[in-house]
Amino acid sequence: QVQLVESGGGLVQPGGSLRLSCAASGSIFSIATIGWYRQAPGKQRAVVAIASRGGATHYSEFAKGRFTISRDNVKNTVYLQMNSLTPEDTAVYYCNDVTSSEWGQGTQVTVSS
Repeated sequence: QVQLVESGGGLVQPGGSLRLSCAASGSIFSIATIGWYRQAPGKQRAVVAIASRGGATHYSEFAKGRFTISRDNVKNTVYLQMNSLTPEDTAVYYCNDVTSSEWGQGTQVTVSS
């Protein structure tokens, strides 16, 4: 089973950008659809964006126009480029196979001045 590890979070000012990485222990090509999710304090985990093996992508409304998900099948890494960040984007961000119910530790993103 391919393990996924998130990284790239941190503290950023409103309006700033971050790029999150999701590194796989094996070939991500074996995972049909990978998603980025986030969970803010006191809220349920929510989908941010998903990317299929074939290149199709889908974004939640709040992510459209600001976030970009991409898969690098050579580096076995999935990225989430986040621009124009606001304090409402503060959350722990996770990546996962959309069919999996097991979650990693995620990476904390804090947007604050």
